[in-house]
Amino acid sequence: MPEFLMKRWHGFHVIALFIVAALFISLLTVYQWVLGILGFILLALMLVYVLQARKAFERDLEKYITTLTHRVNKAGEEAVTQLPIGIILYDQDYQVQWANPFMMNYLPSEFLGEPLDKIVDGLIPAVKKGDTETELTLNDRHYTIYIRQEERLLYFFDMTDTAQTKELYEEEQTVIGLVYLDNFDEVTQGMDDQIRSKLMSHVTSSLNEWATENQILLRSISSDRFIAVMNHRALQDLEKTRFELLDKIREVTGKEKVPITLSIGIGSGDSSLRELGSLAQSSLDLALGRGGDQVAIKETNGKVRFYGGKSNAMEKRTRVRARVISHALRDFVLESDQVIIMGHKNPDMDAIGAAIGVLKVAEVNNTDAYVVVDPSDINPDVQKLMEEVGDHDYLWSQFITPEEALDELTRHTLLVVVDTHKPSLVIEPRLVDAVDRVVVLDHHRRGEEFIKDPVLVYMEPYASSTAELVTELLEYQPRKLSMDALESTAMLAGIIVDTKSFAIRTGSRTFDAASFLKSHGADTTMVQMLLKEDIDQYVRRSHLIEKASIYREGMAIAKASEEETYDQILIAQAADTLLTMNDVKGSFVISKRDDEKISISARSLGEVNVQLIMEALNGGGHLTNAATQLADTTLEDAEEKLKETIDDYLEGGTKE
Repeated sequence: MPEFLMKRWHGFHVIALFIVAALFISLLTVYQWVLGILGFILLALMLVYVLQARKAFERDLEKYITTLTHRVNKAGEEAVTQLPIGIILYDQDYQVQWANPFMMNYLPSEFLGEPLDKIVDGLIPAVKKGDTETELTLNDRHYTIYIRQEERLLYFFDMTDTAQTKELYEEEQTVIGLVYLDNFDEVTQGMDDQIRSKLMSHVTSSLNEWATENQILLRSISSDRFIAVMNHRALQDLEKTRFELLDKIREVTGKEKVPITLSIGIGSGDSSLRELGSLAQSSLDLALGRGGDQVAIKETNGKVRFYGGKSNAMEKRTRVRARVISHALRDFVLESDQVIIMGHKNPDMDAIGAAIGVLKVAEVNNTDAYVVVDPSDINPDVQKLMEEVGDHDYLWSQFITPEEALDELTRHTLLVVVDTHKPSLVIEPRLVDAVDRVVVLDHHRRGEEFIKDPVLVYMEPYASSTAELVTELLEYQPRKLSMDALESTAMLAGIIVDTKSFAIRTGSRTFDAASFLKSHGADTTMVQMLLKEDIDQYVRRSHLIEKASIYREGMAIAKASEEETYDQILIAQAADTLLTMNDVKGSFVISKRDDEKISISARSLGEVNVQLIMEALNGGGHLTNAATQLADTTLEDAEEKLKETIDDYLEGGTKE
């Protein structure tokens, strides 16, 4: 405590004692007046002393305050002029009025009256927005700038060291990857041990070289699987090269006439090693579900990026797997009191055909089953099929609306979703949430969005169609199957539509499935009748195709006029037709739909992965067949975005 305050504290005690003494002397005077007079004399002397002490105290207090004020002013002046904090005052026109000495080191020699943007680009917009702080770079230094709008005052705090520390921390974060040889067992089955060993040596050598160049710890955990541990800086470098390893492995093994492809799943982010491992496995599953030959990177915040995926998926599914899935599906059907079957919105021929196939699986196992169809959302291409179903009394009785399906639900209902795996695309999303057991049957490449916790998943991107998958499941049902012509024809129509009459995505199993359906009464003449189109549609499609032009490297783009609208089917058909033209590797058709959205349909024969291009525009699909819908945009903007995405793809790939 300061000395003058101590004096003040003691002064209070003296006054108290003085009052007590005066009272005592007054009492004493009553009895001994001589002693009383002497007492008052002494008290008067004490009073003089106290008054002098008070004056001395006031002088000391005034001196202390004067000194303190001077020190505070001096400290403030030192803070403004000497501390390593930049201070700038600006006027109503956002021009510099004054700056402290620290800030002058970063200002031009004549800074008064200069606009703030001349000092730091982007500073004026931040001030005008009313931000209280912003982060900008000045002379390669990173600053956090605090803005005081009322005083028109800016404080510059140098955060370069903090930013560098943060960047270093992020760069050194651990990243875990799982590397998988997609088709090693399939292509080397029956191969001589010496040749197999030589091939594996080529692959291992390329992987080790890749790991060494990028500072990656790579270890083999099985004959076709490796684990890679790296930091985030190495991952960033790999992303800059678009994971050239995929192309290198394909090229090296291609020279041996046994092309092997890689899939890599990577887990990245601020998380524990265990969680990163789970992310890596999830990413690998996602990459394999999309057909393999690609890299999937999943962050802890849920974001996913893809690289590669340029080659067509190599068929790996076996009849053993089809039989196992068929028996598993039969068990789920037998455990249920009813089966609800649902495809995607605006169902096409494949979705309806596959749904009818699952209907037969339930029928052969003596379980009630129903197909969900929204009468207000019928694809024009399946209109003729639905008319035929309407004339088929038994089959039509198995078709219900989404509202009826919700009313029919019980605790033991089994929901089978066909031709899609995304909950946002099903006819009635509420059914997915309301049912405990969901089975997913699909032939599309797996996307990030997926139905939560299905009890059974049969996804084969190597299959031509979902109808083909369901046909195989029917083949392995234990009980004798009986199908009428319309049911088998509907399933065959689904295969024919998705393969463009067996022209694309067609394997030996596709013909086996078609043969099975033909033997059960499928009528190819009826298929042609179901797929007929009217002449007006043909003319409209031709009018759309005539607007096509080649953008670059065989990429054909057709854009409709602003005043024209086309339905999704016609847009897709136009893209299919464009693909039949000479020198066209990929076709893209852009048009406005009746719902005012801009639709882009994309097609290729496999040399171009249109799925990656459409995914970059928030769409999806297959390597050879994909699409997207864009809202709140124009045809010109959509075309510009498409061209930018094509450019990015042709320069090395596309990422989400």
